[in-house]
Amino acid sequence: MQNYRKNIGLRRHILIVDDELVNREILGNLLSRDYVVHFAENGREALDILQKREHIYSLLLLDLLMPVMNGFETLEIMKSDSRLRSIPVIVMTSEKDAEVQSIKMGAADFIAKPFDLPEVILARCERIIQLQEDKSLIHAAAKDNLTGLYTKDFFTEYIKQLESYDPNRPIDVMVLNIDHFHLINELYGREQGDLVLTCIADSLTRILSKVQGIGCRSEADYFYVYCDHGTDFDEIFHSLLEGLNDKLPASHVRLRMGVYCDVDNSLAPEDWLDRAKTACDRIRGDYSRYIEFYSKEFYEKSKYQEKLINDIDGAIAARDLIVFYQPKYAIQGDHPVLRSAEALIRWKHPELGMISPGDFIPLFESNGLIQKLDRYVWNEAARQVGEWKKTFGVSVPVSVNVSRMDIYDPKLREEFRTLLKENDLEFHELMLEITESAYADNADQLVNVVEDLRSDGFLIEMDDFGSGYSSLNMLTTIPIDALKMDMKFIRNMQKDEKSMKLVELVLDIAKFLQVPVIAEGVETAEQMQLLKTRGCDIVQGYYFSRPVPPEEFSRFIAG
Repeated sequence: MQNYRKNIGLRRHILIVDDELVNREILGNLLSRDYVVHFAENGREALDILQKREHIYSLLLLDLLMPVMNGFETLEIMKSDSRLRSIPVIVMTSEKDAEVQSIKMGAADFIAKPFDLPEVILARCERIIQLQEDKSLIHAAAKDNLTGLYTKDFFTEYIKQLESYDPNRPIDVMVLNIDHFHLINELYGREQGDLVLTCIADSLTRILSKVQGIGCRSEADYFYVYCDHGTDFDEIFHSLLEGLNDKLPASHVRLRMGVYCDVDNSLAPEDWLDRAKTACDRIRGDYSRYIEFYSKEFYEKSKYQEKLINDIDGAIAARDLIVFYQPKYAIQGDHPVLRSAEALIRWKHPELGMISPGDFIPLFESNGLIQKLDRYVWNEAARQVGEWKKTFGVSVPVSVNVSRMDIYDPKLREEFRTLLKENDLEFHELMLEITESAYADNADQLVNVVEDLRSDGFLIEMDDFGSGYSSLNMLTTIPIDALKMDMKFIRNMQKDEKSMKLVELVLDIAKFLQVPVIAEGVETAEQMQLLKTRGCDIVQGYYFSRPVPPEEFSRFIAG
């Protein structure tokens, strides 16, 4: 550690607090060769300086007799402040009686006035600083037993000390992770997993010795690095892969890296590492990228998403989530006839205004919160269908989304049955939309769930048909009641003959299966007429109406 400090030319910071200019000049001249020296004329000024940047100071030289706030008062305040009490204080006084009291109040040492032996002052300053730093580092616990790298606690404490020497030095931090590390342990045994970790640690140690950096291992398969700004992380990444391939040619280990460049020095080191880790975790499962860089835009998006996650429960309780309804019209007769509607969620946030579903639905799908959202929509839709029945005396079925997470819930059928009973609805009045991505995740589970729901009497719509590779395979195994054509087919069908042929193919498949086709995203009369001519049964889109709140939807029912 001493070598690293020396190599990068770091100097500790000392604050001299004395109301006498001559004393400040004497000590400043004496200490400025080895330290970065700062000055204050009294205790109040010193505390103001410390409150702003307490983490950079390695030592306080404190006079006792000063105006405004004396040394004893300053010691008392520092002793009661958790951030300031760790800064060692050497008291400067000519009063022997004050020495004992100062030590009892938390001073680490004292220097007698007048100053006569410069080498004694220098030695005492160095000793007190070293003792405090050693105490902090030892307390943090130094090395990881398996890899020999620093532990995260030690690593973080070390960074704080390095930053106190030169808090404005441009720095980068990096987090490295092994994708699906638990599978290595499960498939090949813990010994092989440990070997992967030690190989990475050895390569990292070798690389960091060349780029002026330090590293640690944390949380089983996470590695953290602190180094000078401008480090070539792409080169580090490929050097690590080469090291793994040399020692473990058959391991097939996939690494990913998150980097926070030129860190914000006003933040704590823990925040730097969290940001780099956020970037690293962002590309989990993304095999097209291996490095993600944290940026201001990234940070703002992360904060925005975190707010949405934190606010979802409050939004449900306050009913800030509003269910809109988009009508579906049967178009094969002389005039379009309202057949049903789709429930679509909107979020009217009290601070952020209307939030696009594209902002929160994929986010909640990725973290499991989509189940809360789905259940809210199910309840609102079922209640609304019941209200329309009472008001207009007619049934307007509404389709709701059943996400991948819902499929795994063993209480799904019971929940839907209870919902229908509470709102006096028939099974066909709440239609269930399932996407083919759920089939790709767990085909057997989806088939079983769909068969059980259909046996109860629910109608199943296959949403976004044609958007993925598994669509046709699904149709051979899952009984469905309607196909919803992916809207990109509708957008493109007038642009080229191939797209039109695909639309006709979907219509032919549905005719063979004897189920209706619902075309989403229909916006023009030309699109509607083309679909009608080719046998499409139901149309949904802006041609008839955008999604609207329930009070506006009533006009479609009233006719």
